[in-house]
Amino acid sequence: MKTIGKLAKELNISVETIRFYERQGLIEQPPKPESGYRKYDETHASQLKFILKAKALGFTLKEIGSLMSISGNCADIESMGLQKLNLIRNKIADLQRLEKVIQDMTDSCKANQNPQSCPIINSLK
Repeated sequence: MKTIGKLAKELNISVETIRFYERQGLIEQPPKPESGYRKYDETHASQLKFILKAKALGFTLKEIGSLMSISGNCADIESMGLQKLNLIRNKIADLQRLEKVIQDMTDSCKANQNPQSCPIINSLK
């Protein structure tokens, strides 16, 4: 059992981050004893680690809440994972298209013979 400050330090997050996750309903705030501080146990630490790992993989807090609530149904979790994977692949494709456009624009600057006229600026007008 540890205080919120010790738990936050252990996980390298802020106390406010933990409180935010409590307000979002992702973790349950432990009861406050009449005298003293709330005590967080290993369940809280595990839930927070789960949240942090899922966030690092790009899941939203809403998605994380869903993952935590359906943790026993692998088919539903697989479906969520496939949806996330599809979103990531679409973002990658969009970024690759954007990369090509920007590359073409900068290439046109290299070929530009008129220092008073910028092809990038002209294409944005």
